[in-house]
Amino acid sequence: MAEAPAHVRVIKETSAYWRVLFDYPPFNIVDATIFEGLQALIAQMDTDPNLRVVAFESANPEFYLAHFDLTGKMGNIMTAVGPSGLPILMDTFVRLTKSPVVSIAKIRGCVRGVSSEFVLACDMRFASRENTLLGQPEVGVGLHPGGGGAERLPQLVGRGRALEIILGGNDFDGDTAERYGYVNRALPDAGLDDFVDALARRIASFDRRAITAAKKLINQVSLPSADRLLDALNSFQTALTWPEAQQRIQALLKGGLQQDSDFEKRWPALLGELLET
Repeated sequence: MAEAPAHVRVIKETSAYWRVLFDYPPFNIVDATIFEGLQALIAQMDTDPNLRVVAFESANPEFYLAHFDLTGKMGNIMTAVGPSGLPILMDTFVRLTKSPVVSIAKIRGCVRGVSSEFVLACDMRFASRENTLLGQPEVGVGLHPGGGGAERLPQLVGRGRALEIILGGNDFDGDTAERYGYVNRALPDAGLDDFVDALARRIASFDRRAITAAKKLINQVSLPSADRLLDALNSFQTALTWPEAQQRIQALLKGGLQQDSDFEKRWPALLGELLET
């Protein structure tokens, strides 16, 4: 079986508990390369009988996973079909959610758009109180969420807050994300690693059969249907062709998106004035 590439790096703390580091300089931009790594990783997760829990973190404390690649390096992730029968982008998130292995997102840095949708597909999310910028800025880019954000967020935060997050298109810090239910907890940055490690090791000490059965029952009452997710992805593909979306994407790239570190950190705050001269 293929090993996950180096940009999705596995650290096997024990046979039952793995840490996974996103390490794709300079900003951990989500493109076909990241999905290739996640596909290989999920295949390993699902076939390892000893594994109980995986914690996802970033090698770059400023960017957990930045956002969807807007320069076109997405390969065939929205057209090629994965093992679930869904397009690779959706297949990756659905299989992660339905995996018998527990997934924990340990968040530091910027997490926007499809990156937010990745952590929403994880079973649990724990964020640095001082160092988290989390959001769904697609509407401000002339698009809408297409990787499950619109389907998963209302289950966690309620309809009104989901609309605020998606239509406002702005960043949420760790404390606000915790208060809204976007993440399980926001913890002091100095204590985040120890907390997640202790929880992961505790879960890893339990029987896989019990973990799998409990997760399956919760999934049955909490997950959006594959049809709804697929409709959103198809609509997102169409939105990428809208002239107004292309205009906004080009303005962001011209401003320094995916090139300038300072712009990468603050661009959602600029979306309201993006097209002003």
